Amino acid sequence: MDKHKSTEKPEKELSSESRRDFLKTTSILTAIAVAPATVAKAAEFNLGEKMSTAFETTPVNLTVNGVKKQLNLEPRATLLDTLREQLDLTGTKKGCDYGQCGACTVHVNGQRVLSCLSLAIMHEGQEVTTIEGLAKGQELHPMQQAFIKHDGFQCGYCTPGQIMSAVACIQEGHANNEADIKEFMSGNICRCGAYPNIVKAIQEVKNGGRKS
Repeated sequence: MDKHKSTEKPEKELSSESRRDFLKTTSILTAIAVAPATVAKAAEFNLGEKMSTAFETTPVNLTVNGVKKQLNLEPRATLLDTLREQLDLTGTKKGCDYGQCGACTVHVNGQRVLSCLSLAIMHEGQEVTTIEGLAKGQELHPMQQAFIKHDGFQCGYCTPGQIMSAVACIQEGHANNEADIKEFMSGNICRCGAYPNIVKAIQEVKNGGRKS
């Protein structure tokens, strides 16, 4: 028996461990390198910190459903995320997040806006109305009542955006006939296919002469 047998690890094992360490190190460095400068800077201090701390905030003043709000937001914050995450107004839904489904529709200064495509800081000093702001206390808005009456929804996920667009459709003067309604509501997708009932609801509010 060789008393001077080496206790060093075989070259193959060392090579394997070195390779793993190298890959781990390069992966971290690559992630930091391709990240925005502010994120990379935060990573240098603490890789475990939330990325949001790497971004500066700016004061934004909004009037939401008649109530003035003073917020400190990241410049990249969308109006949709601000409503849902900062103000807990979760009636406005995040659907596609690409402005193609209409689930996030709200009104800004009376005009319908896709809140997932709109930065909150763009609306400094403006008035925002969400689905929560349509009703007056326990009294539903006529469009909300009409959607219930005509069963204008099934799963209900798209309904807040549908209702906000329906109200705007009448206000814009685009609800004079069924063809116009379909055209100007085309940006709101209903996966359940409740379109005929939605059209009936809009027609009832329009033809009933109720204020929209």
